[in-house]
Amino acid sequence: MRDEYRVERHDDHAVIYLPEKVFIPNSDGFKETLELLYDEGHDTIVLDCRNLKMFDTAGISGVAVYQKRLKERGGELKIINVTHDYIKHLFSTIELHKIVEIQEV
Repeated sequence: MRDEYRVERHDDHAVIYLPEKVFIPNSDGFKETLELLYDEGHDTIVLDCRNLKMFDTAGISGVAVYQKRLKERGGELKIINVTHDYIKHLFSTIELHKIVEIQEV
C-alpha cells in the first residue's frame, strides 16, 4: 500500500506526494510512509497535496501523530499545494493550520 505514496528525499527534508484519496482503506500506507521517513531520520516531512481530493480522519490522525513526534525531536510536518476546494474547506474547518504549517499555493 505504501506504493501509492511517492517520496522524494532531500538533504534537509522529505516530500510525500499524496494520492487523490487518503482515507481508511489506504491509511496504513500513509502511516507506513511517514514512519519510514521518520525512522530514516528526516526531521522535516512535507505533504504535497496537489492531487489530494479526499482526506478523512485516518489521514488527519496521521498528521497529528507525526507532527507531535517530529516536534519532539526538533522537526516538523508541513503541508503544501492544497489546490482542491474541498480539501481547503476541510483543513480550514478543522483548523489544521493550528497543528501544522500549511503553505498556500
